[in-house]
Amino acid sequence: MIKWAGWLIVLFPGVGHTTGALVETAPDYAGDWFSGEGWKADATAMNYAEATLWYTVFSFGVPFLLIGLMVLWLDRRGITPPAFLAWMVAGWTLVTVVVGGPSFLLVLLIAAGLLLAGSRRAARRDNSETVAGTSIRTS
Repeated sequence: MIKWAGWLIVLFPGVGHTTGALVETAPDYAGDWFSGEGWKADATAMNYAEATLWYTVFSFGVPFLLIGLMVLWLDRRGITPPAFLAWMVAGWTLVTVVVGGPSFLLVLLIAAGLLLAGSRRAARRDNSETVAGTSIRTS
């Protein structure tokens, strides 16, 4: 479950959004980004170069790519990701859906659910191993 959650997070917002946004906007605005145009942001009057910089490189895609890779890294080492990570992904997704409407990001709710289920399963497994280990030691 945890591995599936990690891959969903990596592929949809991480790679999918970031790559899609770059393919869509970089050909037209990359020159403006490198000239510093994207750093003159006036939040009330953003031009297209500034807006596309925040849509691509400074969007949620890169942090979610890192979160997904971290989940996969932890899973490969047998470490259960903390449940707060799943709650944060779910909360952020719900806020974006409320503000921006439904989108492909709803897949993150599935990923959050998988992370929560995986962390609970691991906690139950750890508790049963502890109980079993304790009973062996006391007998």
